[in-house]
Amino acid sequence: MKQTFYSNGKLLITGEYVVLDGAKALALPTKFGQSLIIEETNSGIIQWKSFDSDGSIWFESEFNLEDILQKREFKDNKIKTTLIEILHHAVLLNPNSLKTNIGYKITTELTFPKFWGLGTSSTLINNIAQLFQIDAFTLLKNSFGGSGYDIACAQNNSPIIYQLENNTPIITPIQFKPSFSEKIFFVYLNKKQSSKAAITNYYNKQANIQKIIPAINKITNRVINASETKTFALALKEHEIELSNILESLTIQESLFSDFDGVIKSLGAWGGDFVLAISKDDPTTYFKERGYQIIIPYKDMIL
Repeated sequence: MKQTFYSNGKLLITGEYVVLDGAKALALPTKFGQSLIIEETNSGIIQWKSFDSDGSIWFESEFNLEDILQKREFKDNKIKTTLIEILHHAVLLNPNSLKTNIGYKITTELTFPKFWGLGTSSTLINNIAQLFQIDAFTLLKNSFGGSGYDIACAQNNSPIIYQLENNTPIITPIQFKPSFSEKIFFVYLNKKQSSKAAITNYYNKQANIQKIIPAINKITNRVINASETKTFALALKEHEIELSNILESLTIQESLFSDFDGVIKSLGAWGGDFVLAISKDDPTTYFKERGYQIIIPYKDMIL
């Protein structure tokens, strides 16, 4: 019998970093995501194959249940070791999930290039959680760590407000359909940012973070309720300034796009992946002239 699971990708519009400390964040599931297909076989082993969005295989391996149970490390294969770790924690949460006397053929398929940073890991974790019939937030906590907003996006088909209260995820689906969405674009910065490294840097830099959380919450509310482009853009610009002060770094607009006629906001881990650009006119030419070839309109990105 073949089973298929699917999870949405994610973009964090407000609350990056500070969502870890309880700030209210606006998160948007994307039209891009990842599928996981599993079939039982007679091989006695687990055959794993991961496809990128262009149909190429970016990871392929074989292992057995004992590798998972013992959480074996493969020093020559970091991806395999990470996958084994996730599966190990999944088995711990549901020990009866895998049959010991058969094999499995597991395939994952991305609908976005894996280097985009739209949630290759979070969509995988949510798909594995579905397969094992376990809580995805617990699996994330036990394996990768993080705020969990990406898991919430994986599970929801509409924009959400995400907040941690006493380390418990509070997820509120909302209506967020800006009338000016044709002026919003997502631009890939040509490099994938490590979320783990970015979070470590954030914790090393932060002072009294609680002081900024009320300000970020107010900005998030303004972003959600913005009825015109100017209000939306000003709120995001203020958000950039607040985070710039915490991270002790220039905003992405100051460092890369100081001559841009509009507002640019970092998303997720600063310095990589996508940025959000608000522009009166189509900014494609501007970004392509500066070497950024991937510019996606709001309607083509957001679910």
